Amino acid sequence: MPEISINPALKALVPNLALGCVSAHVSVEKHNEALWLEIDQHLGHLSAAIKPEQINTVPQIAAMRSAYKALGKDPSRYRGSAEALLRRVLQGKGLYQINSVVDINNLVSLESLNPAGTYDVEKVTGPIELRIGAATENYKGIGKDLINIESLPVFADAAGSFGSPTSDSERAMVRLETRKILMVIFSFTGPEGLERWIERASELLGRYSAGEEIETSLVG
Repeated sequence: MPEISINPALKALVPNLALGCVSAHVSVEKHNEALWLEIDQHLGHLSAAIKPEQINTVPQIAAMRSAYKALGKDPSRYRGSAEALLRRVLQGKGLYQINSVVDINNLVSLESLNPAGTYDVEKVTGPIELRIGAATENYKGIGKDLINIESLPVFADAAGSFGSPTSDSERAMVRLETRKILMVIFSFTGPEGLERWIERASELLGRYSAGEEIETSLVG
């Protein structure tokens, strides 16, 4: 498990921010049919349980939007990944199928309604800090152009920034050849309940991506 910390300046502005972390050795598949049966079942549950106009009142999403406002970022323009995924599902668009590990990441995000990000540990150098994105800071997003990460909560290592609760960079993205991953669940409502989602992520990685040597930690 890489060393992970939250920068004090970020923690001062977003005091309830906590991270649930899972590292594992995995085997990444392009598609796992059994996993997608679980995903489809949960998408049906979400569509029945939440109306589009209720999204901003979901406690986890409301807390994340408040945190972004505290950091000076417009949460309607820079949505957290859980909110973006939920909006997509409730619009009837379904989810992109990426690979087994990213699909697990998205299921955990939609079950917990918290942003989640998964990174290739071999593409990360040294300790990881979650800090506030600097002025004019950006990176190449996955399947996107440069993303303005100024004022966002941003993961950074010795080589620079690589991930956020809104969108991750190409540098540390999970590919079919990835063998060791770090999955992080972002909670803006405090650490309560995160253990449940750490356990759920560990279970899914073991079941659908041959996860081994699984380690977990709670940061916050």
